[in-house]
Amino acid sequence: MEEPIFEPKYPAQNYTRRPNSRALLSPLYDWTFKAMFTQETEESNLALKSFISAVLGRKITKVIIKSTQPPKETQKQRSITFDVCAEFDNGEISEIEMQAWQQEYDYPSRAEIQAARLLSNNVKKGKNWEGPKVYQISVLNFHCLKDDKCEMSWYTMKDNSGKILADKLNIILIDLVTIRKKYGTPVEKLTQIEKWGLFLSYIDDLDKLHYVEDLIRSEEGIMAAEKTVKKISKSDDNWFYQNSIFIAECDRNTIQANLKKKAVEEGRKEGLQLGLQQGIQQGIQQGIQQGIQQGSKQKATETAKKLLQMKVLTQKQIAQGTGLSPKEVQALAKEL
Repeated sequence: MEEPIFEPKYPAQNYTRRPNSRALLSPLYDWTFKAMFTQETEESNLALKSFISAVLGRKITKVIIKSTQPPKETQKQRSITFDVCAEFDNGEISEIEMQAWQQEYDYPSRAEIQAARLLSNNVKKGKNWEGPKVYQISVLNFHCLKDDKCEMSWYTMKDNSGKILADKLNIILIDLVTIRKKYGTPVEKLTQIEKWGLFLSYIDDLDKLHYVEDLIRSEEGIMAAEKTVKKISKSDDNWFYQNSIFIAECDRNTIQANLKKKAVEEGRKEGLQLGLQQGIQQGIQQGIQQGIQQGSKQKATETAKKLLQMKVLTQKQIAQGTGLSPKEVQALAKEL
């Protein structure tokens, strides 16, 4: 039986401003998740160190926030944007993602590609192929693999006997669905990653306030994260921004789904003349490539213009929220 989708207490699509003085933004939305760990404050830095420590099972003493947009190695290479990217202690690097809803694409493949890009962009010059150990960490609000429902799964490259190759690439999947089953367990019996998972899931739920407060008191890093979330939740601008990003993503997904459906239909019609398989393939390729580029870009541009006119966000924030480049947002600003 398929498990119901777990949603935040205050769904982003419903709120453009803070609904009441106690309402908190949910870290299940990637914008809040990013903001919680990347503010230029001691609390935000402490929260990030605590979270990475909980995931890796060892104390992290220093973290440095890095660019979330790694450079492309070729013109044809796909652009990638990370939620949070940090370097810590001995030069190791982690890329941390929050994924609240399962998409149609193959998430394990995405995680592998992101880990590979993270490593390739940080290889040092020289003859020795020196590079840092990298970690692609995904916090998932769904079961990534049907046959793997562990609270946390750690993947690395090994041979068929289990011997690790170079230990450079590491992919870590954290399953919030499984962790939430630990709700109500005495806090002292929880692991650090279970505490974080429950905190991320329930911080915005006043019905679970007493239990969440016990979690917060038990871990200094979670306490710091709570302070950061409370601070950013006070601003109506942040609620509006989260709503705008959510709506823009929904619009893009709708455009893609409709274009794919249309492309398949057109491909089938053409397939009657050219061969069914050839027609579907051509219809999908042409319809999706042209339609998604035009439709998604147009919607992103419209959203960016509205945000620029409201004058509550920086151009950099608007670029991150809509998927446009900073130069494109800057050009739109000059038009207004």
